Amino acid sequence: MSKIKLGILGIGNIGTVHINNILDGKCPEVELYAICDLLDEKMEWVKEKLPSVKCFNDAEQMMDSGIDSILVAVPHYDHPKYAIMAMKKGIHTLVEKPAGVYTKQVLEMNKVADESNVVFGLMMNQRTNCIYRKMREIVKSGEMGAIKRTNWIITNWYCPQAYYNSGGWRATWSGEGGGVLLNQCPHNLDLWQWICGMPTKIEAKLHYGKWHDIEVEDDVSAYVEYENGATGIFVTTTGDIPGTNRFEITLEHGKLIADGTTLKMWKTEMSEPEFSRTNTEAFGWPEVVECEVETDGKNEQHAGVLNAFADAILNGGALIADGREGINGLTISNAMHLSSWLGKEIVVADFDHELFYEELMKRVATSRAKTTVNTNVKVNMGDSFK
Repeated sequence: MSKIKLGILGIGNIGTVHINNILDGKCPEVELYAICDLLDEKMEWVKEKLPSVKCFNDAEQMMDSGIDSILVAVPHYDHPKYAIMAMKKGIHTLVEKPAGVYTKQVLEMNKVADESNVVFGLMMNQRTNCIYRKMREIVKSGEMGAIKRTNWIITNWYCPQAYYNSGGWRATWSGEGGGVLLNQCPHNLDLWQWICGMPTKIEAKLHYGKWHDIEVEDDVSAYVEYENGATGIFVTTTGDIPGTNRFEITLEHGKLIADGTTLKMWKTEMSEPEFSRTNTEAFGWPEVVECEVETDGKNEQHAGVLNAFADAILNGGALIADGREGINGLTISNAMHLSSWLGKEIVVADFDHELFYEELMKRVATSRAKTTVNTNVKVNMGDSFK
């Protein structure tokens, strides 16, 4: 087999990106075999542009059409639902971010993945960015010593009210299941834990509809602690213009700062703890060397993730992100919400998946969205697969 036979479930904005990447020849080991969406006008577009591709408006029918792999690009609540359905049928599964809306359903999805003999990936395309790959490489190598502090100000997610008005499901508890944390920031939360590790404690202040006429969070300030005593701050919003993207990690031998396009390093020859112990000058200062870190310049994004997925199926290659890892960033997101709702610190190891689900469903019950949530994990698609 030289190519995988891929079915794409959902051809909204991101589904269309994947289709175009394949059509543009960016994914040579991927055959676009089938597409499924609820909207007839979208399927008419596919039939006209891609007459050889099988078209469906029923997900299970597409899964039974001869595909060996699927890319799930439907609304957030249904990511686990269709991933589980596909994996139980023996279909290799790639899920768009986030892994789901709440950890309870993602744990169920991961359990099925463990029981299935399939490749299970997550579309964490920012992991292909050379800046963040290099940042992780440096941190994990230990050359800069242990982490002391992390700080990510990621406020360049500006959205005007018109964005939220563009769909009745947007920025609602029943439609998306959250705001900036669940829609804009899954990549940042994933990179944060991928590079720095999972925090042990989380406390967050969230503002709901502070800058927009929406019911979910659009302004977040969170504080975390790590196992070694390091601390971290995460700040995000969709209300700032111009916004900022500054990810800073302070370590024993200096610091790293990424702004999305460059990675800079300030490095000391002697670690700060050792210098503090041995220095005899009241205002002593270790020598610091500043430089811009060289990377390989590669940033393959969505096509890179899909190519790695195909390679894992065909050749046993490595995924960009194993689907099971989606639980990590989602746990951070859910813990921030729960901390805000309960007004207290959340210990990650003791995270109450059932309590979070119950609190979320309270908000779903009064949501303004034109969708309905089945409290047994599932939600309707609303207007279309997005």
